[in-house]
Amino acid sequence: MPAAGEDGLLRPAPFLSSVMQIEPQWIDYNGHLNMAYYNVMFDRAIDQLWLGLGIGPAYMKARQGSTFTAECHVRYLREINLGDPVQVSILLVSADAKRLHTFEELRHASEGWLSATSENMTLHVDMATRKTAPFPPDIRARIEAVAKAHAAIARPEGIGRNIAMPSK
Repeated sequence: MPAAGEDGLLRPAPFLSSVMQIEPQWIDYNGHLNMAYYNVMFDRAIDQLWLGLGIGPAYMKARQGSTFTAECHVRYLREINLGDPVQVSILLVSADAKRLHTFEELRHASEGWLSATSENMTLHVDMATRKTAPFPPDIRARIEAVAKAHAAIARPEGIGRNIAMPSK
């Protein structure tokens, strides 16, 4: 894992995933990206951030720790179509000993418009017991450093939204 700060995770800027392409089999009968595949792209992006935090597949194999998503709230704001390049930005909103609260934005990679957001609560899990467990101290320190850097970022619209019918 790179030393703290070498990879840009400690800058006061959201993490940016690699640019992804929409796959043809993801297009539904309405002619746009099916809702399930927004989650695939959000998940691929979060996996990239987890690598930077040191909690990717190698961590699971060596230290028997992993993460499970406990809650997810996706908003679909603008259609994405076949051929559109996309990129996900991720803000680490907060963290504690066992949890990570993230907010992700899926944007058209070349035009910049917002297509969808995903707000998530992720749990750290001891894979031997399959129960929540505190992050190890070295990982916790890395997470806290990134959370501190991300605390300096203006909070995007949509964090903490609830699903409800509009009031009259």
